[in-house]
Amino acid sequence: MRTQLTFVNLAQVEAELLAVLAVDSQTSTGPDAKPAPVLLTDDEAVISAAAQVLGSGEYKAGVNETVLLHAPAGLKAKRLLIVGLGKQAKVNIHKVRDAAGTAVRYAKPRSIRELAFALPESVVQPFNACARAAVEGAFIGDFDPDTYRSDRKDQSIKSLTVAAPAAVDQTAVQAQFDEGVIIGESQNFARALVNEPGNKLTPTVLGQRAGHMAEEVGLKCAVYSTDKLHELKMGAFWSVSQGSAEPPALIVMRYEPEDVTEGPVLGLVGKGITFDTGGISIKPAEKMELMKYDMAGGAAMIGAMRAIALLKPRVRVIGIVCAAENMPDGKAQKPGDVQTAMPLEAGKPGKTIEIINTDAEGRLVLADGLTYARQLGATHLIDAATLTGACVVALGMINAGVFSNDDAIYEKFDAALANSGEKFWRLPVGDEYAELIKSDIGDIKNTGGRWGGAITAAEFLRVFAEDTPWIHLDIAGMAWVEDSRPYIAKGPSGIAVRSILEWVRSY
Repeated sequence: MRTQLTFVNLAQVEAELLAVLAVDSQTSTGPDAKPAPVLLTDDEAVISAAAQVLGSGEYKAGVNETVLLHAPAGLKAKRLLIVGLGKQAKVNIHKVRDAAGTAVRYAKPRSIRELAFALPESVVQPFNACARAAVEGAFIGDFDPDTYRSDRKDQSIKSLTVAAPAAVDQTAVQAQFDEGVIIGESQNFARALVNEPGNKLTPTVLGQRAGHMAEEVGLKCAVYSTDKLHELKMGAFWSVSQGSAEPPALIVMRYEPEDVTEGPVLGLVGKGITFDTGGISIKPAEKMELMKYDMAGGAAMIGAMRAIALLKPRVRVIGIVCAAENMPDGKAQKPGDVQTAMPLEAGKPGKTIEIINTDAEGRLVLADGLTYARQLGATHLIDAATLTGACVVALGMINAGVFSNDDAIYEKFDAALANSGEKFWRLPVGDEYAELIKSDIGDIKNTGGRWGGAITAAEFLRVFAEDTPWIHLDIAGMAWVEDSRPYIAKGPSGIAVRSILEWVRSY
């Protein structure tokens, strides 16, 4: 999608469709209160063109509510689309992001390939951030998952123009706009990976895709396989992959800005299970096809590393993705097996893990990934994984789960959400939960029973983070959009890319 920023009057914008925003300015709450839709623009031509429909009572400016006007008088645009942000008191930049996605998704099936989007001239603050949010939303809205349809029609938006009023800090708005392009493209890069079926995106291919991306944006990247896992004594990671005909991939990406040799080293670790049958503890057949998305945490890390390389924060970052298939082959691990995880230091024993359920495999690959990140020098850790159905039971498909062993690192992540707009809810960890994963035969077991399943999974990972400040993101309920929304298609969401990026930038 070609993108540009313009500062001309809206009446002068030439486009197949011009989208403007509206809010419901009604503040009374009585039984006779009626919506009072108001456009977020001072352009008299746009206000005049929309006056009749806004005054009719038909349009209420509800969240992502749209109305289309053809051949609007006084405008060079062929069509005028009004997109609602809802009640004025509740408007924020994240609703602007969704509104831009809504405008794009409105245009796509109507064969409209050229879109202009007007930034709000009032109400939404900070204004400069609206430029970034709008571009992000447009890219998110433009993604569709129908990659392999034989009769696929390209409905993508070819050209996006974001229109801002002339009387603003144009340099600052341009900078935010440029960031939005990078972040939107990076989130869609992650979504494209998650969307791939397991027979197309094997661990090896995921490593190749990460390597090509790294070469394009200037990251260092190395992809290892079975021999490296054995060399590093990654017994937990290998135990998951040993039942598959497809070899595992240990993907290591490095971002090292010039002249930064001190300060924190951030370790980003992603679960990259390219298909998860559950192994010997096989999953039910219903919806197993969605288990191609079990590498969404790894994809989020790859997408975040792409954005990091292009936005160039002054902090060192190591990205690690542990990619494997979890299959029920005759060589697969069994419930009751004991595996030995990677030791942090050579010559010392790794922690032993009793396998209770082979479908609790994501925490096994992350255990070795977290240890390896620490061995490579990471001083702060964040991992992301579609880890537990228990987290979906707890939080639904509204919030993803976040866990941490350190309040300071968590507060930085929580602050990052104000920019990313993604929804995470903190759940606890602690020694009481650690009791639930103690093993009689080994050090720990890979499940803690039915109750508090998301927490005991996080507690398992905390064993390998030890005292290193650490955040765990359980994105199982949020990585796949079950039903299309006005601003995003059904399918992979790309969640966590924006939040991980903002957390990194906070350092």
